[in-house]
Amino acid sequence: MQKRDRLRIWTEQGNVTISQLFFSHYKAINIRDEEAILLLHLIAYGEAGNHFPTPQNLVERTYFSEDKVITILQRLMQKGLIQIEKHLDQNGIHYEYYSFHLLWELLVDYMEQLQNDDKDLHSKEEEGDIYKLFEQEFGRLLSPMECETIGMWFDQDKHSVSLIRLALKEAVLSQKLSLRYIDRILFDWKKKNIKTVEAAENQSAQFRQHMPVQNPTEQPSSSVKVPFYNWLEERE
Repeated sequence: MQKRDRLRIWTEQGNVTISQLFFSHYKAINIRDEEAILLLHLIAYGEAGNHFPTPQNLVERTYFSEDKVITILQRLMQKGLIQIEKHLDQNGIHYEYYSFHLLWELLVDYMEQLQNDDKDLHSKEEEGDIYKLFEQEFGRLLSPMECETIGMWFDQDKHSVSLIRLALKEAVLSQKLSLRYIDRILFDWKKKNIKTVEAAENQSAQFRQHMPVQNPTEQPSSSVKVPFYNWLEERE
């Protein structure tokens, strides 16, 4: 069952209160004040058990004339914000009621767009932090070409912030701090369809598990370096 279908069923069963959401965003989905007032009264009548209030019922609750109420109802139906539907009750009697399916869908679409916009904003902020992180690790400002390379990782290669951050960490651990080395790491992950930090960490962990273990009887030497994954080597 799709999210919109669930929302429709929940609202019709009275399990979801939509008033606050509606009040906050009705202007954004092109609903006028007088239309919003009438919609809220229609919803309130439905929650009270009267699913098809007459224009006179609505006149009693507002300062609108009956002609004004009818005009607004016609406009709401033209916009598709309300529909008159028929239903069969338990006694086999047909009755009409106001349906608000499109209204809920418009609100859901608008909220999803707000969430996507918020995610995009946070994503841009995180991308900006990556440039600062690289400058901190490199100990200098990035050149325009280096900034362009990092930008291509985001825009063309579609690498996530977390994956680029991990590739930088791998380069630091391997003591090979260069964009060429980091680019090779990212290229290797993309070639192997590695898209998550967990998958990338697992691959690095598997490599390190196969590193030779030093004989405990041997004296450690300060000149011995711990081997790391050399991402610049060609591998099948």
